[in-house]
Amino acid sequence: MSDKKIFPTRIALIVALGGFLMGFDASVISGVVRFIEAEFMLSKLELGWAVGSLTLTATLAMLCSGWLSDRYGRRNVLMAAAILFAVSAMGSALATNFTLFVIARMVGGLGVGASLIIAPMYIAEISPAKIRGKLVSFNQLNIVVGISAAFFSNYLILQWAQSDAGWVEALLIGEHAWRWMLGVEAIPAVIYFLGLLFVPASPRWQIMKGKVDEARVTLNRLVGSDAAQQQLDDVKKSLEADKHRDKVSIKEIFHPALRYVLLIGVTLAILQQITGINAVFFYAPIIFEQSGIGTDASFMQAILVGLINVFFTVLAILFIDKLGRRPLLIGGLTGITIAMMVLAYGFHSATYQLDPAQVEALEIPLDEELLGSLYGVTFQNDVHFKNAVIDVFGQEAAVEYEAALIQAAIDINPVLILFGILGFVASFAISLGPVMWVMFSELFPLRVRALAISFAGFINSAFSFLVQLVFPWELATIGSSLTFLIYGLFAAAGLIFVWRIVPETKNKTLEELEVMLVKKE
Repeated sequence: MSDKKIFPTRIALIVALGGFLMGFDASVISGVVRFIEAEFMLSKLELGWAVGSLTLTATLAMLCSGWLSDRYGRRNVLMAAAILFAVSAMGSALATNFTLFVIARMVGGLGVGASLIIAPMYIAEISPAKIRGKLVSFNQLNIVVGISAAFFSNYLILQWAQSDAGWVEALLIGEHAWRWMLGVEAIPAVIYFLGLLFVPASPRWQIMKGKVDEARVTLNRLVGSDAAQQQLDDVKKSLEADKHRDKVSIKEIFHPALRYVLLIGVTLAILQQITGINAVFFYAPIIFEQSGIGTDASFMQAILVGLINVFFTVLAILFIDKLGRRPLLIGGLTGITIAMMVLAYGFHSATYQLDPAQVEALEIPLDEELLGSLYGVTFQNDVHFKNAVIDVFGQEAAVEYEAALIQAAIDINPVLILFGILGFVASFAISLGPVMWVMFSELFPLRVRALAISFAGFINSAFSFLVQLVFPWELATIGSSLTFLIYGLFAAAGLIFVWRIVPETKNKTLEELEVMLVKKE
């Protein structure tokens, strides 16, 4: 690798650690939901709120993070995000009630929203055109590494909690396993803050602020003196053309000249979420529990989800600048559609019937006479079975022993469910995951880039919040099969949109893309 690639690559790797924190902060909750549901006696919508509250404030942060980064600089906003991550980790771990828990999660959401928008934008602004897709994808790679790390961390802490080692008892891991799952995030948050001290300001932001000499020094290190002068001239020309205009407002991104790029950006933002990715990442152990494999095995399979996610994100990074954005999107959405149909079929084919011998083997402390009323009854779907359990034992006992009872009752092909989940994650990781953020950083012209990315990110995060909020309710109300069928139909519609509308953007500078995509007045 040449010197002119090493420096921007090193900077991109540091900045992309924000993606790691975002992924860890978002998915660590997947191992906590069962614990807090019983700890705070939550309804299904309250459980969805506990998970989705982080995304709600992330959505709000996206509205102002672009403006803040224009005013105070990309790097400074990311450093503030690192502090918020640390505060959230400790606050949620120490929360004594549901309200404090939600407040701590919402603080973390502010960091998530800022890093999700600013990190890829910063990386795009410091990257040479030929490797921009790869470097911007580092952020998505770190998100999925963070997700995988959270799954592994949760599983490891769960195993420690079942140990009788002296240090486990001294640290109260057995008693407060879910608190340790949340609190460990403070460590990478501090590391991220320290790493950002060695990151330069964005040269494009420096030019916007009139710091041309400082920008030239940074660009010389990034692309060499000749290319640096060319980029300086291009950026100054772009800004000069906008000088006569008023200050950028939200109305400007709805200008007819930007209608095409806004349509693509907003559609990709919605599509990434309504295909169900955060339902899988935020509730992975619960989904696997629905297939009857038990709690420990569900945590272990969640680790496999994380590893598949990382592997296929790496493939996306390797191919995004060679194959292009469109082929990855088309192939990925095809895979998502098929995987969701497989899941819908797998859960639709399942039946539920409790057998005394199977229940006895689980050693569940429930009234045997009440259990007897469920023996020999065959339920054709998960909703009917769960409702019957609630009717017999009440909501509190049903929440505590749902996974164990499903494990005893279900007749399903768990391999098919695992195949569907892993196929979905692989397809998403090689397409919508990294490609959406790369295209966000490419579609919009410099003058409105920060605001437009913030707006598209706001839409993305708003739909993410809705998916997370209603997923537990969907499982309890309409069941697993219909839930995954709906996600599959959305993916099929998205495939048609990408095939007909989305352009290829590889190997073009940001200024060339502006000329190609933005309609001139």
